[in-house]
Amino acid sequence: MSKSELVSFEPASGEELWRGEHGDVDGIVARARAAWPQWAAKPLANRMELVRRFANEVRKEQDEFAELISRETGKPLWEARTEVEAVIAKVEISIRAYAERTGQRKLDSALQGSASLRHKPHGVMAVLGPYNFPAHLPNGHIIPALIAGNAIILKPSEKTPAVGERLLEYLKRAGIPADLVQLLIGGPDEGKALVAHPGIDGVLFTGSAQVGIAINKKLATDPGKILALEMGGNNPLVVWNTPKIRDAAALVIQSAFTTAGQRCTAARRLIVKSDLYDDVVNEVKALAKRIIIGSPFDDPQPFMGPVIDNAAADQLTESFLYFLSHGGKPIMHMSRPDDTKPFLTPGIVDVTAMEERPDVELFGPLLQVVKVDELDEAIAEANNTRFGLSASLVGGTPADYNRFWANIRAGIVNWNRPTNGASSAAPFGGIGLSGNHRPAAFYAADYCAYPVTSTEMEQPRASVGVGFKDN
Repeated sequence: MSKSELVSFEPASGEELWRGEHGDVDGIVARARAAWPQWAAKPLANRMELVRRFANEVRKEQDEFAELISRETGKPLWEARTEVEAVIAKVEISIRAYAERTGQRKLDSALQGSASLRHKPHGVMAVLGPYNFPAHLPNGHIIPALIAGNAIILKPSEKTPAVGERLLEYLKRAGIPADLVQLLIGGPDEGKALVAHPGIDGVLFTGSAQVGIAINKKLATDPGKILALEMGGNNPLVVWNTPKIRDAAALVIQSAFTTAGQRCTAARRLIVKSDLYDDVVNEVKALAKRIIIGSPFDDPQPFMGPVIDNAAADQLTESFLYFLSHGGKPIMHMSRPDDTKPFLTPGIVDVTAMEERPDVELFGPLLQVVKVDELDEAIAEANNTRFGLSASLVGGTPADYNRFWANIRAGIVNWNRPTNGASSAAPFGGIGLSGNHRPAAFYAADYCAYPVTSTEMEQPRASVGVGFKDN
């Protein structure tokens, strides 16, 4: 493999899936800038029609696209299919969001003409995608940005370039100009060059807090570029007074271990009331032991596939050992059935006695458990993080939930539901290290166009008064 090539491997098998040349940032940006004015000048109805055609192109190859996602991410086929369905559904959601969030308004006045509010696209938008949802999450930026009239340069994660390439292929098949939606293949160097390029008008990022903070710093002296950061979470799930222990355990498992824990909204910390602790933890452990772990196309289908690569698996097993050597008590040991492949069994560790708990996003099937006595203590423990993406309360009364909702620091707050699985028809984002107050999903329309106010008259009409001499 040459240094100019990028290669993607299947996590479940280690086999090569895709390879391609690193992209030329200057050339790609130049072509996008040249293509953008014509697209921005198209009637909104035309842009909407073309993205609807895109949805139809994806529908034609739903199964093939899901298989590619499964192969490149390692996620089970059933889950990849739900990702493709989300890609398709995003089109109509985005059309509705554009009308609601960026509508036009007029206020007429006979003497002052008319005042109007309309929205303009920013220009050329860089979309930096993650590997855990390599189609759905970039698509959540791309479709609203295209509807608003922007050009797109997608730099997919270097771990999932094949899915990024296929996603843009569907856009081109729909009739969207090739120069308007371009793929930038590469690693961190290409990403940094794209973010800093003077021809880029906006950066839409989904990924780790570490990279998001670096982008934020890079653009701190460039306020002309719109920046939307969708970063990770150290998300809490609080289990309080409830007789439904099995249901609570199922919600914990769904929150912590779906997508092998590789979701920004995954529950990283389980906070349990002391008198429920034994029942809840035993039920969670029993259910976790029943999880089927396997390759994407296994029959029966697994609940969990591998994590993205061996480096990620190594980091997670080291993190589990760190907890044990710093006061954590193992509830369920994380293991690695095959040292050559990134499959992991769920790890669960009680960290109540740890003096200092690392406030980091451990992106995998590793759940920390904390025992508390009072609801205010649980809320304080839940808020004991620099992140603020997702939080759930399982159990409790309506009054308990009101207290939880009012005091928890998170952009997504749920009751008796998992921390993950947020709807694309609602805003999606967090606070602290989880984002920069530019929520995505339904509110993506807000950062894809900017408001322009105008006062307008068909003929000039003006007069001068105070402060002028008589003729």
